[in-house]
Amino acid sequence: MLRPDFSCVACNIDESLRAGELPEDYVCRMAREKAQACPADGALVVSADTSVILDQRVLGKPIDRDHARALLQSLSGRTHQVLTAVAVRRGPTLRSELVATDVDFVTLSEELIDRYLSTDEPWDKAGGYGIQGFAGSFVRAIRGSYSAVVGLPLVETRELLAAFGVLTDWPNTHA
Repeated sequence: MLRPDFSCVACNIDESLRAGELPEDYVCRMAREKAQACPADGALVVSADTSVILDQRVLGKPIDRDHARALLQSLSGRTHQVLTAVAVRRGPTLRSELVATDVDFVTLSEELIDRYLSTDEPWDKAGGYGIQGFAGSFVRAIRGSYSAVVGLPLVETRELLAAFGVLTDWPNTHA
């Protein structure tokens, strides 16, 4: 949305949580390590990391159906936090921002969880859900950034790009 001219590169890093690491520190470290691990050849690198936090615990991505069910059950009827860090790097210069959003889930019935687990949505998503899909109907309210819950906080990303002198694209500027 912000820049039509980009390419995606997967950077393989160890995403393990360190002993005693706070969720905020973990998410920021992941975004920075992704940015640093990506070969850039002078290009601008943008990376991000998103985690779902419940009771100061990083929930992670589901490893199987039972784990996905347990994640959704733990979120049911509760408020959790989504932390997304975005990092921008050019050469040795790296800047990052952390965005926190509170998300209120409705109480989920076992039938609703089963229906959701039969979709492709929960499997590669922090906390086992994606707000931009069917699970958006589980969300009673959010306080913070919707785009950060999706996985890339647009305001902060645009501001970081501007700090590197990169103008963002505007709709209808391409004829």
